Amino acid sequence: MKSVRFVRHFVSGLMAFAAMLAVTAPAHAVPAFARQTGQNCVACHVSFPELTPYGRYFKVSGYTLGERQTIPLAMMGQVEYTKIKDNVTDDGTGSIPVTGVNQVKFTGASLFLAGKATDNLGAFVQWTYDGIGHHSNIDNTDLRAVGRIEGPAAGEPDLIYGMTLNNNPSVQDIWNGTPAFGFPFTSSPVAYKPATPSALIDGGLAQKALGIGGYAFWHKSLYGELSFYRAATGPYGVLRAGQLDAATRLKGDWNPYWRFAYNREWDSHSLEVGTFGMKSKIYQNPTDPASGIGTFTDIGLDAQYQFITDPHVATGQLTYIHEKQSLDDTYVMNSGVANNNDSLKTFRAKGTYYFQRTYGATVAYAKTSGTADAGLYTTGFAPSNLPDSASWTFEFNYLPVQNVRLMLQYVDYVKFNGGTTNYSGTGRNAKDNNTLFLNIWVSY
Repeated sequence: MKSVRFVRHFVSGLMAFAAMLAVTAPAHAVPAFARQTGQNCVACHVSFPELTPYGRYFKVSGYTLGERQTIPLAMMGQVEYTKIKDNVTDDGTGSIPVTGVNQVKFTGASLFLAGKATDNLGAFVQWTYDGIGHHSNIDNTDLRAVGRIEGPAAGEPDLIYGMTLNNNPSVQDIWNGTPAFGFPFTSSPVAYKPATPSALIDGGLAQKALGIGGYAFWHKSLYGELSFYRAATGPYGVLRAGQLDAATRLKGDWNPYWRFAYNREWDSHSLEVGTFGMKSKIYQNPTDPASGIGTFTDIGLDAQYQFITDPHVATGQLTYIHEKQSLDDTYVMNSGVANNNDSLKTFRAKGTYYFQRTYGATVAYAKTSGTADAGLYTTGFAPSNLPDSASWTFEFNYLPVQNVRLMLQYVDYVKFNGGTTNYSGTGRNAKDNNTLFLNIWVSY
């Protein structure tokens, strides 16, 4: 009971801290973290949100480096244009299902409450307006309390340790191989995407859960974290976007998330290899605690390399996630799933090059595969009943100034909803979903 009370006090304290930040004055048109540290955006980011070694150090230090600002606010907005190779429905009627295609659209905007409150408290809170759905809600949120153990010599601490309260498993991570801030950093909100469900850790609980945990980073070398997640209900509903459904209602308070990584930095290079994962219990029916229970075990591996100089920057990430889904008989009977045990495997690889932090090019490959399930993968998956999909992404970026990014992205589908040709039984091929995406991203 003491541990439960401590957690509740910690949660209440960090929420009170966020409220304290919120009563500051109106925002200036300057990114909050850059104003706080006195650094340019490129000190922390290769290109938002991909972090540099300094950006990772800033985040693991609880967003507390630099001088506390009276106005810890920033804003971001996006405008986009999407074109799909064959923009018709799978049923063969030839109708255009999304009015946002072939139109310039205001995608949305975000307001960030981000910065240092004390030498030991910091926050990143995002509120987003969806320009397609025309609604707003809380987005990625990470509140931190941090401590340091100094070595005998002056300089950086030997150990940084802290606690995090967040609403998206992996949003607190400092590398870009984990899901929350992994590639693609921006994608079309109106394009066709595979109906295959992602692993639960891969965005399935974003803004649906409350997580609290502790971490430690020793000599910028060894990183470890253990956190626990519960459904964002009751007083914690402030961290939730929308309503919980059968895929997002966590059972209990102690669904564990773990992260371990080895990091090495030398000269202009940095290298990380690590593992992360989560074990979650999900209600089949979130309104009925007596309904079936599904256990989702996600285990991930990731690696990241960066070479950062002036004028050349090269980065790369590899990510692999294996999800095992164990469903009890009641869950299977009431949900339409055919199997008691299913699995999903996700693989991503991405390489990026920037010249003078202005001209960038990225090539990425993504693949999802898994168990055939005649109950789960039916409409749009005939005749394979497989969740398999695969695609190449080619992206070009131009940053005329550090807080404006123009992006051209092309997604080439190799496999879609379990097949390459006639994947849905209506004659539609995977490549019919190929997407050209233009995006303008501006931050203030």
